[in-house]
Amino acid sequence: MKFMIGYQQMNSDRFLIALQDYRNHIKEVYFSWGDIPNGRGRLDGATCGSALEMQNQQLFELKTISKSGIGLNLLLNGNCYGAQSLARVFFNKIGNCVDYLGSQLNLMSVTTTSPVIARFIKTNFPALKIRASVNMKIGTTQGMDYIAEFFDGYYMQREYNRNLQKIEQLKKWCDANGKELYLLANSGCLNHCSVHNFHDNLVAHESEIAAMDNAFEFRGLCHDYLRLKEKQQSFIRNTNFIRPEDIKLYAPYFTAAKLATRTNRNPVAVLDAYIRGSYSGNVMELLEPNHAEAFYPWILENSHFPDDFADNVMRCTKDCDSCSYCQGIFDQIKINLNIGENILC
Repeated sequence: MKFMIGYQQMNSDRFLIALQDYRNHIKEVYFSWGDIPNGRGRLDGATCGSALEMQNQQLFELKTISKSGIGLNLLLNGNCYGAQSLARVFFNKIGNCVDYLGSQLNLMSVTTTSPVIARFIKTNFPALKIRASVNMKIGTTQGMDYIAEFFDGYYMQREYNRNLQKIEQLKKWCDANGKELYLLANSGCLNHCSVHNFHDNLVAHESEIAAMDNAFEFRGLCHDYLRLKEKQQSFIRNTNFIRPEDIKLYAPYFTAAKLATRTNRNPVAVLDAYIRGSYSGNVMELLEPNHAEAFYPWILENSHFPDDFADNVMRCTKDCDSCSYCQGIFDQIKINLNIGENILC
């Protein structure tokens, strides 16, 4: 299986070198551009410097990636564009952006949450593939059919990552309709999060929000929820990540798997784990968001998962209220780093 990798600007060239070394395993690198809202906020990474310096550095690195033969995917996947959502000036800006990037880079596709942006790109840049963002939460054939005119592929709703019956159903429809199916493999988001849309809207408007005298800070419901020890026990059940060892099971159904690496502290480790198909360490360190801090001094040792974990959770009845399988896995893989201390998780 090939992978879609999220661009992250870092202080060293280690990630850039890893992308080139693994280029035969990478379908595309996805990235945001400038101040256009996207699903992860504006580019900042671990770098210092002015916005212009960072933009120039990003362009240099994306050109380097292009020259290595890796395609690029532009993210126009903000959850909200406010008053600009249908504005002519906004689409002029998008058009100029795509035209410029297409002249500089090996731009192959665009991922968006907006059906209007999709239609605009399809009409004006027909050579580019258009994909429906995972943030659109498309998990039915009806949902794909409604927007089939303007999208060439879909990211499956992440909550179905462990549902083989649903995957087979969506794949069958995509094959019959000439569409491609993708997935997000390493999300640390909670399934069916009640405030996911609210959080994505905040991210889309973060520049405006940062300029205000704010009364509260909101990092996401999951961070506070998982600080409660009694809630941590349901982490396996309430998440949808796919282990590196299990990603091969998805190859028959998906064109490529997206790896969230735009904010991960060690994107090279994520890339290496999924391409090699194995990882020894705290599985939470592979995820975005990473909840390792909330669990400390406990970790969830990835190598302690049973070999048949994926087969069990992909084929189970999803009757979580009457099943303790995932709870048992949690108890099996957790390790206390404070050896000798009697701390209950």
